[in-house]
Amino acid sequence: MRRSSIFIALAFLLGLGIGYFSQGATGVRQKDLRPADLAGIEKLHHDDLEVTLSQDPKGLMDIWTEDAVRYSAGKAPVVGRQAIGDDNAKGLAPYPGFKVLSYVPKFKNIQVQDDLATEWFEAQAIFKLSPDGQPNTLNAKGLRVMRRQADGSWKFVVLILDQ
Repeated sequence: MRRSSIFIALAFLLGLGIGYFSQGATGVRQKDLRPADLAGIEKLHHDDLEVTLSQDPKGLMDIWTEDAVRYSAGKAPVVGRQAIGDDNAKGLAPYPGFKVLSYVPKFKNIQVQDDLATEWFEAQAIFKLSPDGQPNTLNAKGLRVMRRQADGSWKFVVLILDQ
């Protein structure tokens, strides 16, 4: 490895460290986040929680932009809001009694730049595949990119999920 490559790698890591420690305890970079942005992102978080618990097919699509992309480990990317809805339906088709019992996401390091916002998260969900089935637990983590819409609301445009 060349000396300049080592320097660049160290500078990158130092920048990450400075960025991490310059944030408040919430992980939100307050200097970059306007109150309206935070309120819109919090509304998207609330909507995501609501539609995940209810498994409302339309609601599960409405939180995405038209050009959204969802990446899940071991699967091909799902591109477009309609394709995400179709993928959701296909995944649930064998489980007509599927029910989410709880969904607890924890969002970290929310950052806003112009009309895009990023966050990483960890979430735990407890669900049943059938009404008489045993509860299952899913622990997930990932990175989400959100885009501000013309009306000021926010929607997901990219999800990179590692389950």
